[in-house]
Amino acid sequence: MLNKLLGIFSKDIGIDLGTANTLVYVRGRGIVINEPSVVAVNVKTGQVVAIGNEAKKMVGRTPAHIRATRPLVEGVISDFEITEEMLRYFIQKVHKESFSLFPRPRVVIGIPSQITEVERKAVEDAAKNAGAREVYLVEEPMAAAIGIRLPVQEALGSMVVDIGGGTSDIAMISLGGIVQAKNLRIAGDKLNEDIIRYARDEYKLLLGERTAEDIKIAIGSAYEMDEPMEAVMRGRDLITGLPREILVDDSEIRRAMRHSIKALVDNIKATIEETPPELVADIMHRGIYLVGGGSLLRGLDRLVGEETRIPVHVDEDPLTAVVRGTGIILEDIDKLTEVLVDHDRQKAPIS
Repeated sequence: MLNKLLGIFSKDIGIDLGTANTLVYVRGRGIVINEPSVVAVNVKTGQVVAIGNEAKKMVGRTPAHIRATRPLVEGVISDFEITEEMLRYFIQKVHKESFSLFPRPRVVIGIPSQITEVERKAVEDAAKNAGAREVYLVEEPMAAAIGIRLPVQEALGSMVVDIGGGTSDIAMISLGGIVQAKNLRIAGDKLNEDIIRYARDEYKLLLGERTAEDIKIAIGSAYEMDEPMEAVMRGRDLITGLPREILVDDSEIRRAMRHSIKALVDNIKATIEETPPELVADIMHRGIYLVGGGSLLRGLDRLVGEETRIPVHVDEDPLTAVVRGTGIILEDIDKLTEVLVDHDRQKAPIS
């Protein structure tokens, strides 16, 4: 009864709980939060020092007693308590300007496809402990498909590739369900690791994770560029121990990431091979849709198109596709109940 009373003053929210970034959609308002999934903790006291943007600034720059960490690894919770604190922070931030002292919102959360029941339960429990009164889970490729307005409930095949920070989801969707799916641990973080490994092996240069990501964003590509691009790579020389910088071009970074990109493309092809022929005919006509931050990698759409011989579309705002999908579900959950994970066990629709 108390939860229902507190719920009257709470705002229902949709959350894209990503390895790299967390986005929050508020029912009736749109996307209000887009912050890194990073939490800084004082290891002496166990207290949280900073969350989101403030915590990301501390990565690699903290004293020994403060640890800036990501509580989600490869799309799933690795630190339950810290994830709970992060979710509580975002829920409180959404309700900061309202009269709700103890917000109890209903929450729709995007989760990777093919994660275990234990991992799903961890997300649900963390959200409830953080203040959610009811938690609805939806697989990220399904949420992304809804977010980019694909007809997911029709007898029509839609193929979505969601390339995030920790994982990539490849899914074939039809009639409100996922017909064929693959979840890979090949995404933005893995490409950063490839660049770090390349710098170490080729130049004996130790790079930080943020530096590798900056280089990937600046000159990273999956396909040969029309115009060559260059960037300065700064790190610590592993031989002298002193700072050093070198100039690298896009072909080197492409070479560094080629194995991971090939594995991603091979898995997209394998998913198509395992899909019923009627749905393959649909996607040959309608194309493959790329979403998530990784879809912004230059030339990736062209490479996938050439390898699969299917048209490839990159959404105009691929970073927000999943959270937009959770928002659409929030706004009309009674019509979209079937797309939820374990929807037969879900509670009454949001009114």
